[in-house]
Amino acid sequence: MTPAAALRAGRSALRRLLGMALTLLVTSFLVFSSLYLAPGDPASFLVRGRSPSPAELAAIRHQYGFDDPFPVRYWHWLDGVLHGDFGRSYLFHQSVGEVLGSRLPATLLLVGVATVMIAVVGIGAGIVGALRRGTRTGSAVLLLVTVGAAVPSFVAAIALRSVFGVRLGWFPTIGNGTGILDRLHHVVLPAVALSVTFMALVTRVTRSAMLDELRREHVEVALSRGVPRRTVIRRHVLRNALGPITTVCGLLVSGMLVSTAIVETAFGMSGVGSLLVQCVDELDFQVVQAIVLLVVAAFVVVNTVVDLLHPLIDPRVSAAGGAR
Repeated sequence: MTPAAALRAGRSALRRLLGMALTLLVTSFLVFSSLYLAPGDPASFLVRGRSPSPAELAAIRHQYGFDDPFPVRYWHWLDGVLHGDFGRSYLFHQSVGEVLGSRLPATLLLVGVATVMIAVVGIGAGIVGALRRGTRTGSAVLLLVTVGAAVPSFVAAIALRSVFGVRLGWFPTIGNGTGILDRLHHVVLPAVALSVTFMALVTRVTRSAMLDELRREHVEVALSRGVPRRTVIRRHVLRNALGPITTVCGLLVSGMLVSTAIVETAFGMSGVGSLLVQCVDELDFQVVQAIVLLVVAAFVVVNTVVDLLHPLIDPRVSAAGGAR
């Protein structure tokens, strides 16, 4: 890489990182403001089932800082978040960090296993569908993609529990499990239910990107000159198709964090997704704010990383930037 190209790449990376920081700052303001956009007095949520006196309500507002001006409350909350302090849960009477820390490993394992399934099955099926276009295998891939994209995660969860959990008894249908192997055994069905729609989308994008590259003139020239088809597919077709595939995978993986709420609830898992549903129902806004902020932060960070890696995966992006 020439010094000029390195300078352009450094400037582009700096702009993206600054954009990520600004996005996270704006998101934190919107997330914090959501508590005060809800109807009613936030202090009244803490005394549900009781009839406190005005003096007791005033004491609660002072204790939690509800009587401070809004900018002061936001600054104190943001300062705490930057130091890893998301406040205290109204429901669990613990710090939000402790509550999330006990639930986060289950969700990370679920998303991790689902990500592997999406990458292996989605990209693999897309490659097969592109290379076997017009055959029965290619038609079968298209049929599976159409069906998979139309199946919501909660429908997939019900079907998987009924068939593989209840009737066949191959997998457990509730809980997180204990120990590494037992946890992996418990997470298989939830991961499949979580990833089935995303696998179909990745398959479709991979197939489309591969077909676009197969139609390129340099691919046809390489094949006409006797270059082995496997070499052409690996060096020219698949490598050039990785750009859009990686972008879509980044978007879907970060978006899976939202879908975990449905899957974890369906399989009785104690993860961040089921915690979000519980805290929304119980109006535990401190936990809800922390989860929403973490989900958005993960989405922004993952997509920023994908954008930074894109020029390394596809050098044509850097070349286009240099030409402009």
